[in-house]
Amino acid sequence: MKNKVYYTYILSNKRRTVYYVGFTDGIDRRWRQHEIKYFKNAFTSRYNVDELLYFEEYNTIKEALAREKQLKGWARERKIELIKTVNPNLDNIFNQF
Repeated sequence: MKNKVYYTYILSNKRRTVYYVGFTDGIDRRWRQHEIKYFKNAFTSRYNVDELLYFEEYNTIKEALAREKQLKGWARERKIELIKTVNPNLDNIFNQF
């Protein structure tokens, strides 16, 4: 049986003016929900936040949720620095899955 994987991720809009942190158990499904504006009145829909810039994998939901809360508390500049450690050009990396 395959172990469940959980993700903490950071999305942005095309202009990189907004950064959104979330967690999920299905990164591809969740990204597509953001892309099609599935959550109509949500922050990500209102600000066109649908480009995946960064993600981390965890074995438990508790770890992923704790990391999400930690990253949400970070200043914008610190989030950008973290993203640049693996994605220096702030590219949309969803297609790299």
